[in-house]
Amino acid sequence: LLLLDVSQQQQILIGSAVAVFGILAYKLLQRRKPKVLPLGQGWWGKGKKPLSEDEQIYPFKIQTSDEEIEDLHTRLDRTRYADSLEESTFQYGFNSTYLKRVVSYWRNEFDWRKQVDVLNNYPHFKTKIEGLDVHFVHVRPPPSKNQKIIPLMLVHGWPGSFYEFYKILPLLTQNHNGFAFEVICPSIPGYGYSEAPNKKGFNTLAAARIFLTLMERLGFDKFYLQGGDWGSLITTNMAQMKPDCVKGLHLNMVMAARGFKQLLSIIIGPYLPFLVGLTREDVRRMFPFFQKNVVEILKETGYMHIQATKPDTAGCAVNDSPVGLAAYILEKFSTCTDLKYRDLADGGLERKFSLEDLLTNIMIYWTTGSITSSMRFYKENLQGDPYSREDALLGVSVPTAVAAFPNELLHTPKSWAEPRYSNIYSYTYMQRGGHFAALEEPQLLVDDIVGFVRKVEKL
Repeated sequence: LLLLDVSQQQQILIGSAVAVFGILAYKLLQRRKPKVLPLGQGWWGKGKKPLSEDEQIYPFKIQTSDEEIEDLHTRLDRTRYADSLEESTFQYGFNSTYLKRVVSYWRNEFDWRKQVDVLNNYPHFKTKIEGLDVHFVHVRPPPSKNQKIIPLMLVHGWPGSFYEFYKILPLLTQNHNGFAFEVICPSIPGYGYSEAPNKKGFNTLAAARIFLTLMERLGFDKFYLQGGDWGSLITTNMAQMKPDCVKGLHLNMVMAARGFKQLLSIIIGPYLPFLVGLTREDVRRMFPFFQKNVVEILKETGYMHIQATKPDTAGCAVNDSPVGLAAYILEKFSTCTDLKYRDLADGGLERKFSLEDLLTNIMIYWTTGSITSSMRFYKENLQGDPYSREDALLGVSVPTAVAAFPNELLHTPKSWAEPRYSNIYSYTYMQRGGHFAALEEPQLLVDDIVGFVRKVEKL
């Protein structure tokens, strides 16, 4: 303290006193008994809810046609490009010079029929829940003696799809020294092959309830959950609704609650991180706070403001133009993987992904015409203050793991996650990777999931 000037001394001393008070208050709050989030009910099909609903599960196969491919090629051939500014890289959005390279590959080399076969390598199904045809992939592990089977649901976000998990499916379903996962990957209603809601109000709570019904219909009364992006919030809601069914919750993205503890961390963290529960790695990832958590977020969330207010307007454009759709979605696969990729002429897209994988995800949106309904999910969830919603005010009591990837847009320290997730079994600073963890770093993600389940199961 003697090495600092008077104003800095006062700031630290006052901040330290406030921090001690905050920590004591936090400990008292943690003693509150956790509650359960009400399941509620909904009907998202057309018209009025019937007296009964078909609860059967039906096999589903992805298909294509000559007409579908010809229409795509015609649209690709008629694309009108806007010239990029000189040396603008990806700072203005998707660079049109590189976009022409992507479209050329899409038109002349990408084989959608082949990728449809790849998608159908795993069993697909549909079932009707709350008036919607819900699509999911269900993969069982190969038979093996003395092997414990653990059910695990993986939930994607935007602008991803169930295909994000195709690289980790074979890794999860293999034998992990005595256990293997039976994996269920649903498509969020309004995304890909799951039917879009026909009524307003479909949010993460509704999706959580539908996915809980799906797991019950499949015969699972105990299971694990994993999610990032919207999948993180949906699986969190599932754990809040049925904590007795959720054995563990693994997240690669965590939205922290706002509060006194977070404010203290921002003020004191750069100087005395240990006093507010931050590590040196937290400080490195979070600060300078205004630059990383305000300026950069404003730069990268323009899409969110559009989709949270007028999704149908933007949806008209990207639903009609495959190239517009690709630019809109793939720009997020660039910047959400690593913000430094904005300085590259190709957005760094092929450093972590193949064009084949990226375009397969695009084609799931294009062939189903689901981009507009997927964008509406933002409006339904962000119409009011998300921090005042019932689920935001309720804790999560189930065993939880956080895989904190270094290039995630927002870093949430363990001390920020704890007020909401009171039973954190593991918190891992991942070595590398960003927002699309399952596609970027499949082995790292699987290793963290397996390690977490070992801790919970005591295997």
